[in-house]
Amino acid sequence: MLVTLVGWAFGLLLGGGPFGLVVALLVAGAMAFAGYWKSDAVALRVSRARPADPREHARLHNLVEGLCIASGLPKPRLYVIDDPAPNAFATGRNPRHAAVAVTTGLLEKMNRVELEGVLAHELAHVKNYDILVSTLAVTLVGSVVLLADMSRRALWWGGGRRGGGRQSGPAGAVLLVVGLLVMVLAPLAGRAMQAAVSRRRESLADVTAVSLTRYPPGLIAALEKLRDDPAVVRSTTPATAHLWLESPAAQLRRRQVGAERLERLFDTHPPLEERIAALREL
Repeated sequence: MLVTLVGWAFGLLLGGGPFGLVVALLVAGAMAFAGYWKSDAVALRVSRARPADPREHARLHNLVEGLCIASGLPKPRLYVIDDPAPNAFATGRNPRHAAVAVTTGLLEKMNRVELEGVLAHELAHVKNYDILVSTLAVTLVGSVVLLADMSRRALWWGGGRRGGGRQSGPAGAVLLVVGLLVMVLAPLAGRAMQAAVSRRRESLADVTAVSLTRYPPGLIAALEKLRDDPAVVRSTTPATAHLWLESPAAQLRRRQVGAERLERLFDTHPPLEERIAALREL
């Protein structure tokens, strides 16, 4: 619906009629298709992940294999990221084409029970198809931002004058103002919606992880270590921030004094304290 609304505003401002809506749907469809097939490869490449050697990382492979047997999932591809900050993420389009990446900091700082809790959380994302939901959310929000940017550039260079004859009178002026507001606010609305979806999926993954391990203290201890660790993941971008066990933006904010509430509106994860409190109630 948001993409359709932005497409309508795009056509209205540029005087193209239904052309903007067609462009919006084509862009969203193309980005969703590309994201569906290539999201895992892009996320792993951006994060500088390398395949986890079965002999060098035997504990990692052993824990994942045990959790996959318990959950009935096929074993995902495993990767390691050279980064001292403890963190992990899952990506892919479905359980048969999934990948789990962990940082070297996570492997070094977590004991076996804590690491099992983290891996169960990531496998829960795979089991619940969160990896697909997140991919579609990112691509659709990306198409909204792209269309909004295209319209602003076209208006700046005079492209919107072509529709001047069609949008005449007070009604036309009102529609143009509405179209401008949509283009300005749509990227913010898209990011807020994406964050809301991601937060719900993170909470669900925590609960699903506990159902796999049958041991809430393991994931609780892991989240507490994440909360107390000052390191911030370097191998990330805003496009992949929602994939991580803990958002890199939240890690960075903990090192700053007086984080603004407005910034939390776009957080892709619930605060760690809330997640820990929820797990303690299970």
